[in-house]
Amino acid sequence: MAASEIAGAVSHRKVDWEGIDWDKARRNVRRLQARIVKATKEGRWGKVKTLQRLLTHSFSGKALAVKRVTENKGKRTPGVDGVIWDTPKKKEAAIHSLGRRGYRPQPLRRMYIPKSDGKKKRPLGIPVMFDRACQALYLLALDPVAETMADPNSYGFRVGRSTADAIKQCFIALARKDSAGWVLEGDIKSCFDKISHDWLFANVPLDRKVLWKWLKAGFIERRILYPTEEGTPQGGIISPALANVALNGLEKRLRDAFPSKSAYQAAKVHLIRYADDFVITGSSKELLENKVKPVVEQFLEERGLELSQEKTVTTHIEDGFDFLGQNVRKYKGKLLIKPSKKNVKAFLRKVRKVIKGHPTQTAGELIQMLASKIRGWVNFHRHAVSKETFSKVDREIFLALWNWAVRRHPDKSKEWIRAKYFKTVGNRSWVFYGEVYGKELHLPYAADTPIERHVKVKGEANPYDPEWEGYFKKRKEAKEEDDQEGPGWFYMPEEP
Repeated sequence: MAASEIAGAVSHRKVDWEGIDWDKARRNVRRLQARIVKATKEGRWGKVKTLQRLLTHSFSGKALAVKRVTENKGKRTPGVDGVIWDTPKKKEAAIHSLGRRGYRPQPLRRMYIPKSDGKKKRPLGIPVMFDRACQALYLLALDPVAETMADPNSYGFRVGRSTADAIKQCFIALARKDSAGWVLEGDIKSCFDKISHDWLFANVPLDRKVLWKWLKAGFIERRILYPTEEGTPQGGIISPALANVALNGLEKRLRDAFPSKSAYQAAKVHLIRYADDFVITGSSKELLENKVKPVVEQFLEERGLELSQEKTVTTHIEDGFDFLGQNVRKYKGKLLIKPSKKNVKAFLRKVRKVIKGHPTQTAGELIQMLASKIRGWVNFHRHAVSKETFSKVDREIFLALWNWAVRRHPDKSKEWIRAKYFKTVGNRSWVFYGEVYGKELHLPYAADTPIERHVKVKGEANPYDPEWEGYFKKRKEAKEEDDQEGPGWFYMPEEP
């Protein structure tokens, strides 16, 4: 079979968006990605480069890139040019126009979103649709390399991995009686905004000319063009992968800091990283602060990064620490992982905001707004020790809904309000209910969700390697089975 056939090479014939065989396009791309993985394992970097070029010039790759940026959440958010691809003809034209020759990315559109504290704001750089599609295309070629070279215990922004995997690794590293007793909570100062362009240019296995153009595209804020001398913008499709490439290798660097395998094991050092959030376990506070922390600082300095001295702290496991919305702590020698107080407060604040912000909605419409939020949050925490927390959350939501109903009907009695908005369903009393288009809806109880043990993904598993295809297929089937019982398996309390 010719290389052009394998890649699904672009021809000059007319493209029919509605007639594209997406399964075939995915198969074409997957075959090339599998070959990239094989070449990476063998250290054949010339072959990797050739295969990446073949993928980024293929019809299948370009079609899938355009499909991604026109079907994700940001499909209606334009860049500085105000253009969106919202018709089949525009998408067809985009496939033909994607190419490296003469490519010049436009500046990013600067936007701000609130951080978890509700006070500070995080800057986002929104590329134009064409640049988003170009990044999505090159990400297809970069991700197989990044996955093959990734740290075993890195979980953020990776295919087939989730926050639940990171939390389970915390349990594995800390649960035993003889496990590490101390934890270094790492916080990288403005990670995405500070990564060295020179380091990325020298070390990211991707077309360097295209990468350099993205890094130096600049951004526009209030009609003023600002240059970008460092960092990779939050908001770009390929930015999380670039950050992962920059932070990969820290696990090996920590192992190499000890003279022997036995010394490393005695130190009880384990790294668990999710994007730019990480924790490192250790046998003592002195070891973490005097030996481990300097290694981390040197590793980050090479990449133009530094630890936040205010937020990077060393904590004893009996005092506990918060990580990815969970609190990890030992109680009299037993490790328990629960939803963090901060995360619970943030969730209830969002729920109350929805309830108070819709005083005139019907009960059924309010249930539609709340149900997905409740299920998503509950499913995120259902692998932890969460039953008691779920009951407390149910109680707080009930009180907010009761106050909502009382405000709607100040002249009605409590008995009348109860009869109108609450009923008994099975063994549950006081179930908030309403109707939408004649269909009766019930607000789900958080405490009705069963607590289940999460099975962590294997550290060496690679979703682009054919050897692991069956493994990830089984995990996907298990996830889909769980989703049938309750939607929203993945929920992030705050985006990193």
